[in-house]
Amino acid sequence: MFTIEHEFDASVITLVDEGSAPLREDVTVQAFDSEITFEQWDPRTDRISKITLSPEQLRDLTAALNLPEGIYRSTPKP
Repeated sequence: MFTIEHEFDASVITLVDEGSAPLREDVTVQAFDSEITFEQWDPRTDRISKITLSPEQLRDLTAALNLPEGIYRSTPKP
């Protein structure tokens, strides 16, 4: 399950793990113009872990999920 909310400066997506146990904490994705952040609560450290990607890194990650094993270089669109 996931939710999408559009705020003033970002779109916020929350991913809820509904798989089999053990379940993971929710992941919150915030998409801004210049960066995309992924946040997840870590109960072992009692802190939120955060990863920040550029729009280009997110584009490459999205493409990589649908490609076979190999080395690739993305080319900018004209």
